[in-house]
Amino acid sequence: MDSPADVLVIGAGPAGLATSAALARAGVAHRVLERGDDVGHTWAHLYDSLVLHTAKGLSALPGLPFPSSTPRFPTRRDLLDYLRRYADAFHLPIDTRTDVASVRRDSGAWVVRTAAGADLPARAIVVATGIVANPYEPAIPDRDTFRGRVLHSARYQRPDSFTGQRVLVVGAGNSAGEIAAELAHTGAQVTLAVRTGATVVPREVAGIPIQYFGVALGALPKSAQRLATSAMGYVSTLLHGSAVLPAPPQSACPKVPLIGLHLANALRAGTIRLKGGIAGFTDNGVRFNDMSEAPFDTVILATGYRAAVGMLGPLIHVDQCGFARRRDGVASEDQRDLYFVGHNYNIQGALYNIARDARVVARRLTVA
Repeated sequence: MDSPADVLVIGAGPAGLATSAALARAGVAHRVLERGDDVGHTWAHLYDSLVLHTAKGLSALPGLPFPSSTPRFPTRRDLLDYLRRYADAFHLPIDTRTDVASVRRDSGAWVVRTAAGADLPARAIVVATGIVANPYEPAIPDRDTFRGRVLHSARYQRPDSFTGQRVLVVGAGNSAGEIAAELAHTGAQVTLAVRTGATVVPREVAGIPIQYFGVALGALPKSAQRLATSAMGYVSTLLHGSAVLPAPPQSACPKVPLIGLHLANALRAGTIRLKGGIAGFTDNGVRFNDMSEAPFDTVILATGYRAAVGMLGPLIHVDQCGFARRRDGVASEDQRDLYFVGHNYNIQGALYNIARDARVVARRLTVA
């Protein structure tokens, strides 16, 4: 490190960069620790065709808008270019190839242990790892008997090698919908396994990004937000045809609706087959909860992510959704001088929340 840090920020994705810029403006000495070779390491390894569901006007980090040439809904490449430009524009103090192995308390201060064995002291820690860095794979019985390939959607990049294959995509989130539709479009025989359900909403309504409605609803209680999201899904069904996915059950955990009609259109057209939850693997495929079986060459687990907080170990408690217990969405309930940015997910959009939370954390660390 070039200079001592008062604050250590873990992660140089959108959350870490926004936090770093906010701390720099507040005059707080800090360093950003990034496990990869460059900023946005996790985003760099997601699937090539990924496009943000959130409009660029509400997805920019504090202090720097997206270029005017960027499309309304930026691609993964657009976002990566923007993150690199952001880090350069504000000369952010980032240490790449610095993987955090653990965090501990030592006489009231924080000590971060890197994978290389270095101990880095700090007054405060900001965990900006988000959730995409920590893919979740459910335990499915008899997985070791399956002779095909199983991978998480975090490892899927492009459809070329799947053409002609029998592919099962597991999940009902946005990654599942986009990957399934892309594979079907390029010649794979796709089945989608949905255990619970999903609310489907269009990406735009009358030319207005659906996120704008989400931001307007953000001040409402969570129960009202869920009701409003369900209502948008119902209206979408009326406008675009009958529902093709079951409605999801009520959940206390944040659940972003399935944005866009690509999957719904493919299901209606019959190019994607819909099945229920999986009971277990067989040697050449899977057995579904209705006890039917089907053969597959590849199973893609688009089963989401969990908050990347493992480095904190027993220092924190997590809620039923796997997030650290927090006050006001950013401050640890268990530890003083421990904050989280990039851990709030709702209909307003993750990047929109990051921009807000980074400012909140910077203000708290300035007066601490």
